[in-house]
Amino acid sequence: MTPPMAKRLPHPLTNHGETRDDPYYWMRSDDRSDPEALAYLEQENAYANEVLAPLDGFRQSLYDEIVARIPQDDTSVPYFKDGFWYYGRVEAGKEYGISCRRPGERGTFPEGATEEVILDQNERADGQSYYRLGGLSVSDDGTQMAIGEDTVSRRLYTLRFKNLATGEFYPEEIPNTSGGAVFAADNRTVFYIKKDLETLREYQVWRHVIGTDPSEDAMVFEETNDEFYMGLSRSRSRDYIFIGSYQTLSHEYQAIDARNPTAEPVVILPREENHEYDVDHAGGRFYIRTNWEARDFRLMSVEPGQSQDKSNWREEVPARESVLLDDFELFEQYLVIVERREGIRRLRVRPFASPENEHEIEFEDPVYVSGLGRNADFESTTLRMTYESMRRPESIYDYDMGSRERTLLKQEEVVGGFDPEAYVTERVMAQAHDGTQVPVSLVYRADLDRSQPNPLFLYGYGSYGISIDPSFSSSRFSLIDRGVIYAIAHIRGGQEMGRAWYENGKLLNKMNTFTDFIECAESLIQSGYTQSDRLFAYGGSAGGLLMGAVVNLRPDLFQAVVADVPFVDVVTTMLDESIPLTTFEYDEWGNPNDETYFRYMMSYSPYDNVAAQDYPAMLVLTGLHDSQVQYWEPAKWVARLRYRGTGSEPLLFITNMDAGHGGASGRFRRHEETARVYSFLLDQIDIHQ
Repeated sequence: MTPPMAKRLPHPLTNHGETRDDPYYWMRSDDRSDPEALAYLEQENAYANEVLAPLDGFRQSLYDEIVARIPQDDTSVPYFKDGFWYYGRVEAGKEYGISCRRPGERGTFPEGATEEVILDQNERADGQSYYRLGGLSVSDDGTQMAIGEDTVSRRLYTLRFKNLATGEFYPEEIPNTSGGAVFAADNRTVFYIKKDLETLREYQVWRHVIGTDPSEDAMVFEETNDEFYMGLSRSRSRDYIFIGSYQTLSHEYQAIDARNPTAEPVVILPREENHEYDVDHAGGRFYIRTNWEARDFRLMSVEPGQSQDKSNWREEVPARESVLLDDFELFEQYLVIVERREGIRRLRVRPFASPENEHEIEFEDPVYVSGLGRNADFESTTLRMTYESMRRPESIYDYDMGSRERTLLKQEEVVGGFDPEAYVTERVMAQAHDGTQVPVSLVYRADLDRSQPNPLFLYGYGSYGISIDPSFSSSRFSLIDRGVIYAIAHIRGGQEMGRAWYENGKLLNKMNTFTDFIECAESLIQSGYTQSDRLFAYGGSAGGLLMGAVVNLRPDLFQAVVADVPFVDVVTTMLDESIPLTTFEYDEWGNPNDETYFRYMMSYSPYDNVAAQDYPAMLVLTGLHDSQVQYWEPAKWVARLRYRGTGSEPLLFITNMDAGHGGASGRFRRHEETARVYSFLLDQIDIHQ
C-alpha cells in the first residue's frame, strides 16, 4: 500500500521580505468540482480505506454499540409559549427530528390534547445526502412558521415559510441566508440576514412579509465593515428586534420597535474599539452585559432613549475578578445570572423585588456543567435549567425561583443500563511553564487499575474564548469502558478561568495554548495516569490547529493524533481576504499584513513548520463543502507531512465528499465518523474488540 504523493508546483509567496515556497497551493480552488483537486482527495480516501479495511468489522461493532445507547424513540421536555406546548421527538430508524406542539395553558402539559406536527425533518431530508435545519421560529399568534434549510453543508440556508393553520408552505423561498428569521409583532413580517456568497459573512438584514414576492423585500441594514458579522434576536419583553454587529473586540446593537417593523433601526450604543456588549430588554429598561471598565464583564441597565450616554447606565451586577459574567436571562420577576467561577458554569437567581435574596443554585458533582434550558415564557416564575457532568447524563429541571424547589423533568437516557456511580470524575491541575495552573477534567471507570499507566484520550480546543465544559457524551463510553481515561485540557484561549484566560491565549500570546496542552499531557504522564505510547490527542477546527502545532513541537509525546477539519494553513489563509472568516478574525490571530503578527504566526503555523522528523500516527478529517476551514488546508498539510515527515506511523486523510465543517448530518449517521476515529485510536494500542 503506497500512500499518494501530491504533485509539487513551485509557488513562491513573498511577505515582508521573506519568500516561502507553497508547492501545494494549486489545491486551493473556489470550484469544488475541480477535477484535479477531487482526484487527489479521492486517492487519499482510497488509500485510507485500504489501510483501515482490516478494522471494518471492529468499526462496525463500535458504531452499533454507540448507536445502541441512543434511544430509538425519544421526546424532548415540552415548553410553554403563547398558548402552545412545543416539543420535539425522534422515531425509531429515523435520522432527524420531528417538531410538534399541543394547545394548552401555562402550568400543566395537556396530555389529552391533539398533537400537531409542525415540521418533520425526515420528510424534508428525503433524497438529500445532507440536511440541516438552521432555524425554526413561530409567530406570536402561532399561525406562521419560518425555517432555514441547508442541503449542501456550506451553511447557506434557504428560508421557507409555512401557514400552520392550513399546513401548507408558501411559494416564496429566500436563498443564501444565515438560517434564522425573527418575527415582528404583526405576525407577518420577518427579519432575516443575507450572506455574502464569497466570504459567507452575514452582512445584510432584510425585511420580508410572508406571502409576498421576496423581490419586494426591503434591506434594513448593511454591515459594510468586512471585519464584522451579524445576528438577529427578539427581546425577552418582545418589544424590540435587535440587530447585532460583532467583531472579536467590538459589538454594536440596533433596535427596531417590534410593533412598528418598518421603523428605522436605532443604535443602542455606537461601536467602540475594545468594547463588547450584549443587550436585552424587560421592565422598560435595556439590560447590557458589558466589558466597559470590567474585564470579566458586568451587567448594567438603562432606559431606552438614554443608552448612548454611558453616564445614564445603572450597575445591576458588578464585575468580580476572575469570575466571568457569561450570560443572563430576564424574567418578569427575576434575573438569572450565568457565571464561570473556578472554571465551573454556575447559576444565580435574583428577585427584582428583593435583590438581597439572591442565591446560587447548588449541584452535586464537584466538576459539572449547569446552564439555561428553554425559557420561552417570560412571565413564568419557574426556571428551566440543565445539569450534567462527565459521568452524569444531562438532566433537565424546573426550578421554582421563589420556593427554590427543583423538579427533575427528564434525564438523558442511555439505553442498556447506565450507572454514573460506576465512573469517577475529577479535576487535576497541570503547571504551565510560567507557573499558571491549567485545569484538566477527567472521567474513567471506578474499577480502573490506577497502579499503572492507562490509555488516555486528551481533548483540547483553546480559541475564540470558547470554554470547553466537562459535559456528558454517551459515545465516549465506548472508549472509557475499554479502559481509556477521557480528559479535557482547559487550556488558555478559552474563558474557563475568566477573560484573562482568553487574552493570554490569543494574538501574540497564542503559543501559550499549545504549550499548555503539551504541559497538561506531560503532567498526566508524570502523575501516572498514562504514558506517551498510550496517549491520544484530539482536536477539531481551531483545535485542529492545536493538534498541528503540538505535533510539530512534540511529536514524541503522543502515540496517535486526530485532527478534525483542522485550521492548519494559518498564514496563507489569513492573508487571503476572500476566504470566509478571514477579515473578522484579525483580532483573534492577528493580521499577517503587519510584520509583527506575520513573524509570530509563522512561528507556529502547522503547515509552515512541518519538519523532517518522526510524527505519531495521524488521522486527518475534512469535508469537501467546509465553509469554516476550506478543504485544501488539511489537504496541503497532509501532502507536506508525507513529503517531509519521517518514520513509519500511518498518516491517513479522509474527506467527506457530502459534508462540511460539522461532518455528516443525522443523529445516527454522524457516529460513523466517531466509530472510525475510535477504531483507529484503539488499534494503536492493540484493542480490537
